[in-house]
Amino acid sequence: MDELDVSDGFDVHDYRHGLKLLKEDRETMALENRAEFACPACGKAFEKLFVSRRRENTFGNPDSPICLVRTDERLLLLTH
Repeated sequence: MDELDVSDGFDVHDYRHGLKLLKEDRETMALENRAEFACPACGKAFEKLFVSRRRENTFGNPDSPICLVRTDERLLLLTH
């Protein structure tokens, strides 16, 4: 299982072959993990990925564990 590489930022286009776009606006996108990529925080497979360029984000009550990863330009929230 390949882990998302965030060592030099994160470019979603590098992983488009295994991520299905669910929703996108100017500063955020939600994707589903179709290729069983591994989480860069814990190394386990994740279900969904939320990517944001916003400085502030609000999230509801997650039903499952989450991991947060910060790059210089983006916040990644991964649900398991």
